Amino acid sequence: MSATAPAADQPTVDTKEERLRNYLRDRVEDGEIYFKGKFISDDVDLSPKEIGALMVKLRDAPSDLEIEKWSYTSATTWRVALA
Repeated sequence: MSATAPAADQPTVDTKEERLRNYLRDRVEDGEIYFKGKFISDDVDLSPKEIGALMVKLRDAPSDLEIEKWSYTSATTWRVALA
């Protein structure tokens, strides 16, 4: 009988999503924020492309965060506030 344990060091989409959600919650405690993914990518250890995809997912999911695609000038600007 063989059982394979899941690798503990493999990142999952959920982990990335949770990391971004937690980062955003911490930032909006003092009020709404506006940002471009390329400027927070180092903070959350995600590429701007990953951030964009996750922001759409977070925006469409029920949450305590209000996420809005604000504008597009060389990159998408996101507005985030507490719901």
